[in-house]
Amino acid sequence: MRAGGRSLEALGGLLVFLVVLSPGAAQSPADFQGRFDREPDSVQKVKLLQKLGDAQLEEARRAGKDGNHDAVGLTLEKYRDNVRTALEALKKQHPNAEKHSDGYRRLEFQVRKGIREVDETLLVAPEAYKPPLQIVRQDLNGIEEELLRLLFPHRPVEQPPPAPPGDKQP
Repeated sequence: MRAGGRSLEALGGLLVFLVVLSPGAAQSPADFQGRFDREPDSVQKVKLLQKLGDAQLEEARRAGKDGNHDAVGLTLEKYRDNVRTALEALKKQHPNAEKHSDGYRRLEFQVRKGIREVDETLLVAPEAYKPPLQIVRQDLNGIEEELLRLLFPHRPVEQPPPAPPGDKQP
């Protein structure tokens, strides 16, 4: 029985070792950026953006903890530019988002995550660093609105509320 317990421990240790050394764990944001820049397929580009974006957001968090607010701003601006690049590639290769929604939905999810991250960063950023972050936030919000319009083009348009009945003249 004791030998069986040791083999299970060894197997568990091997699994942990393999997970730590998996190819995705060893890649840096620069590696993901290179793959993202070279990827010709727009849906694959969005899938890479999910990994790249997560790495960039983590890099921005680390820089914020270290007090390097210039790096936070530059990293989030690069993230926004990558999101915009992925959206343009999707619109070029798959103009009908309703029929080819996978990439658009993945991108919308990633943009939502980026908006949350920028919002959290804005809460703790010094006043001098907030204006560029607010621009990134506005840009990401605009991209999200565009994605929603592309995914759901037949949504009812928001209309102003009807006038109260007492305002009508005979």
